[in-house]
Amino acid sequence: MAIAYTWTISNVDSTIATGGINVIHWRCTGVDGDYSASCHGTVGCTPDPSASDFIAYDSVTEDNCIAWVQAFEGKDNIEAGLAAHIEVSKTPITATGVPW
Repeated sequence: MAIAYTWTISNVDSTIATGGINVIHWRCTGVDGDYSASCHGTVGCTPDPSASDFIAYDSVTEDNCIAWVQAFEGKDNIEAGLAAHIEVSKTPITATGVPW
């Protein structure tokens, strides 16, 4: 089964006066059948309201934020790390506990 990845944005921090987003709080979850892994983080932004591609807070979508996070964090790197974690979960190489 292929791993299904879901990227979400839980929150953003912004500056009211400029409408610029300063921090994006994100999570990525990978699911493969009964196995899953997730990671989360934050990305700091330096909004420039005078830039031609600036998007003000009121017009930003979750898709915009996900694209910014994936570009900054490296979408392939994050998803590869989750895939590796899922593989280890499927075929563990270490264990904890006692033998009795």
